[in-house]
Amino acid sequence: MDYREEIKQLREILNENGYRYYVLDAPTMSDYEYDRLNHRLEELEAAHPEEITPDSPTQRVGGKILEGFVPYTHEVPLESLQDVFAPDEVEEFCQRMEGELGSDVSYSVEPKVDGLSVALEYRDGVFVRGATRGDGRVGEDVTENLKTIRSIPMTLPEKLPHLIVRGEVYMARDVFLEINAQREIRGEALLANPRNAAAGSLRQLNPKIAAQRRLDIQVFNLQLAEGREFESHSETLDYLESQRFKVIPRKVLRTARECMDEIERLNEHRGAYPFDMDGAVIKVNGLAQREILGSTAKCPKWAIAYKYPPEQKPSRVLDIVVQVGRTGVLTPRAVLEPVHLAGTTVQSATLHNQDYITEKDIRIGDTVLVQKAGEIIPEIVEVDFSKRPNGTQPYLLPDSCPVCGASVSRDADGAAIRCTGAECPAQLLRNITHFASRDAMDIDGLGPAVIQQLIEKKLIANAADLYYLNSEELAELDRMGEKSAENVVRAIEHSKSNDLSRLIYGLGIRQVGAKAAKVLAKHFRTFSALAESSVEELTEIPDVGAITANYIVEWMCAPQSRDLMERLRAAGVNMESTEELVDARFEGMTFVLTGTLQKMDRKAAEAMIEERGGKAASSVSKRTTYLVAGEAAGSKLKKAQELQVPVLTEEEFWNLMES
Repeated sequence: MDYREEIKQLREILNENGYRYYVLDAPTMSDYEYDRLNHRLEELEAAHPEEITPDSPTQRVGGKILEGFVPYTHEVPLESLQDVFAPDEVEEFCQRMEGELGSDVSYSVEPKVDGLSVALEYRDGVFVRGATRGDGRVGEDVTENLKTIRSIPMTLPEKLPHLIVRGEVYMARDVFLEINAQREIRGEALLANPRNAAAGSLRQLNPKIAAQRRLDIQVFNLQLAEGREFESHSETLDYLESQRFKVIPRKVLRTARECMDEIERLNEHRGAYPFDMDGAVIKVNGLAQREILGSTAKCPKWAIAYKYPPEQKPSRVLDIVVQVGRTGVLTPRAVLEPVHLAGTTVQSATLHNQDYITEKDIRIGDTVLVQKAGEIIPEIVEVDFSKRPNGTQPYLLPDSCPVCGASVSRDADGAAIRCTGAECPAQLLRNITHFASRDAMDIDGLGPAVIQQLIEKKLIANAADLYYLNSEELAELDRMGEKSAENVVRAIEHSKSNDLSRLIYGLGIRQVGAKAAKVLAKHFRTFSALAESSVEELTEIPDVGAITANYIVEWMCAPQSRDLMERLRAAGVNMESTEELVDARFEGMTFVLTGTLQKMDRKAAEAMIEERGGKAASSVSKRTTYLVAGEAAGSKLKKAQELQVPVLTEEEFWNLMES
């Protein structure tokens, strides 16, 4: 390929993935692959400088600031590092340092945390501001979210007039796995990986959400310290440790061989750290020597980042087993011969779905190449077909649930195959937790921990069993007691009188959320009428599409569903709509709310819209009647203006509500 064409292709690929990575926080390429392609582009541009253009990804660092946060200009730029990928490049770096500085050079070697870089600023020993890196010069002020990170000190023992430190915010692997387990119970989309989870959490407009994500930080550089002088980088980190910062582990070494040995040791023990690592950093330790070396337009000359490739090893597929998740999805897993990867022993790998298995043609008995996706989840990269045994057969997922025997169906909008059983034991915790949740039957005191105990003690096997519990049974649970048990029984009894819409939502029918449940309850008025409806009848209702209609009919026809509803009816649970409109002043109108409202939260305002016959939507379209813009309104406001949708201030909205 001509070098001009290769440069063009590399720029297109890197610009697209840079946008997805830095702007959308939704990368489609691994960091290693991105860095490798970027490194190749730099080589080509160095060989052909006449081809360098201002729009080349090598000429800028991605980091477009999104709406919602105030831009912040860093007093000391947060520079990026030059990446290297091979031991001889580490040798070349050390030789270059010694050639410019003499033989008296030492290096600090540190793990490269795969997270989000931030600057923390202190005035007179008090934390006053924190900002993301952005493009290195201008980032976003995320002070309120950084305050939720418990390992960041709010005050320091020594009250220097001005101090700025740099660190990497990350989500610990165990926290990531725990949050995903909770999201699975609630039927929410899973977080992709710890790095994206940390970036998304730090950029939440609501600090309460950021606090729930339990982010952490590793401080790795002193940017500025008025009133203090230091001779070495290691001395600054020791000082920061004394100021109660969580500081990156490091070793001070003298030679390229020692640095490479430490890089390899860090790679071997990656699993021992709470954070993900995508490499190691080698820095000149002497601060005066750093001043001599200086920086290029993008990177300091005194440091490099050694990037680890994903570790891959061969193994053999001993078996394929199917697990049923809490949302009913059938997930195949490969049972593997044990293999050591990224610091841990791997004995199984996710196979995702039938499409994944078919595409890679994975069979029992195959020799496969295994790696850890995002350094956490083992996955099969490819099959070594040259080692395939005779007599293997293509693998197909079962056509019935391996746990409860109910039929399975493939999602109309994806590759997932899902159990349709309303009483499937594998889905029990998630289903009953959802049934008892605030927006559904709102049974106070019945959280996941209590429900898990009820399941383990075989006191419940479906949601209807809740209505046959007594306080004596509940009082025997851990951390319950007689008073709490009586309160739960009272809450269960009270839930029987809920409106039909809450019951419909609580059943957990695919794509039937709280709003759709209200529409269905308002239209059919009784559960019996809904249960007897056809796909054609359902699709005539506004906001009920063909896919949702099919899910509803499929659920209603399943034997487990009919059994569940009969037992709920026998327990005295209300099966009719009791809610009526306060008035119909907003009938036929669609509202979208954006930004922060002062008088009440958004959910309460949406409820008031619906009580008056209107619809509260989540996105702006040509059919939107009004956009209500609170404080810090974001991209929805811009779209409304582009579509010429009328925009109301909060005051105008309340005037309309009360008129």
